[in-house]
Amino acid sequence: MNHIANLTFFRTPVRLALALAIGVALVGCTVGPNYKRPDAPAAKDYAPTPMPSGTESAAVKGGETQQLVQSMDIPGQWWTLFHSEPLNALIDDALKHNADVEAAHAALKASWEAAYAQRGAYFPQVNASINPTRQDIAKDLASPAASGADLYNLTTAQVSVSYVLDLWGGNRRQVESLVAQANAQRFELEATYLTLTTNLVNAAITEASTRSQIETTQQIIEAQSKVLSTMQRQHELGDVSDAAVAVQVTALEQSKATLPPLEKQLAQQRDLLAALAGRTPDQDIGAQFTLDALQLPTELPKSLPAQLVEQRPDVRAAEEQLHSASANVGVAIANRLPNVQINAAFGRASEKASDLFSAGNGFWNLGATVSQPLFDGGTLKHKQRGAEAAFQQAAAQYRSTVIQAVQNVADTLHAIDADARALAAAERAEHAAAQSLAIAKRQLALGDISESTMLTAELAWQQTAIALVQARAARYADTVALFQALGGGWWNRQDATDVAATVAPKEKG
Repeated sequence: MNHIANLTFFRTPVRLALALAIGVALVGCTVGPNYKRPDAPAAKDYAPTPMPSGTESAAVKGGETQQLVQSMDIPGQWWTLFHSEPLNALIDDALKHNADVEAAHAALKASWEAAYAQRGAYFPQVNASINPTRQDIAKDLASPAASGADLYNLTTAQVSVSYVLDLWGGNRRQVESLVAQANAQRFELEATYLTLTTNLVNAAITEASTRSQIETTQQIIEAQSKVLSTMQRQHELGDVSDAAVAVQVTALEQSKATLPPLEKQLAQQRDLLAALAGRTPDQDIGAQFTLDALQLPTELPKSLPAQLVEQRPDVRAAEEQLHSASANVGVAIANRLPNVQINAAFGRASEKASDLFSAGNGFWNLGATVSQPLFDGGTLKHKQRGAEAAFQQAAAQYRSTVIQAVQNVADTLHAIDADARALAAAERAEHAAAQSLAIAKRQLALGDISESTMLTAELAWQQTAIALVQARAARYADTVALFQALGGGWWNRQDATDVAATVAPKEKG
């Protein structure tokens, strides 16, 4: 009874074709190299880097002591460590409206759709068609119609099946390559998130620094204006020379000349913040930033190089490109091997559509085509060599990306340590210059020093005050750079988890 049922099943040519296709596909092999992940970097550390230290006095905001914490996990929203609610709100808003993020999401979706589309070749392609025609046969030719009529209608309905056997795994390798490219695009999306958030935080820090420099410059201008007014009154009394007044006017105007470039920089930073948030410059983003409103993170993460290659989106994307290139070698090899295609059709034809399903009107056919490239002028051979060269290129690019990533972290650690020492020196210099200026003003009032001596003290304080603001901003900026260099904690971001949940598993080689 079972044998009869099996024979009945295989009498239908379409079912027979499907059974043959599935059976042959199951015994197919996969040519080309099976992908193996590169070994982790052998480096145990980045460089003999001293632990970053704070200023000798925490009187200045941003002078707190920082310490590196080995293997500290990075939060998905690492920017919240700066404890700025306006910054947190701005970044949350930007992630929803930034065009680059939207484009990266669309590119990821397109990549996966390409992989899903290629997976369709795993299955037979089945098409149904109906073809009504009216034909007139020449009198000298025998009519193919059952009625013998020279002029007749013919309606043909059929189901056709076409299937290319994946004997050598060429299609499986193609899908593997496309899945790897989709995974690479996923990490490109993470890199887009990381770039956007770091650009926003850096832009906020630059705005805060510029505001502080503008405020300091305005204080300098105000102080110099008071000195000039005093000197002008003394000049009217004959106590101060024309030359001394001219020197003070020059110093005041030079200070005023530094203000427009700072105001321009502030306006441009506001434009940048608006653009990053997905808005045009005429749309006010509301949030404004100052250095005093930002808190410097005191605990900083430090991941070993072996962890770094798992955390950096650019390294992970380079690895997926390497995987894709490896699979493409298998595709190129499979294209040079014999190809088998099965075709089958089952249908009915009749002069009258109403008789289409009458007895005797059915037809079917089943066939297979085996083809082997014999001569193509070396096209397929050179395509294979090209795929192998592309694989070597991807391997070299991956190694280069890893080395640059490790260098990036090492450079940032050096910068953080140098920033701490630079800020300490800048704070001491500004404190000393401020004291010197205060003493000089008292001495000038008593007539113990000349106006030029007091002016020298004033210019020294001006330079140290601006340098202190810049040193504070540098500590914030290089702290941001460290979070970026270590990958930005994308693996802890909820949206990244949602993206990963929709990713299909990788194809087995």
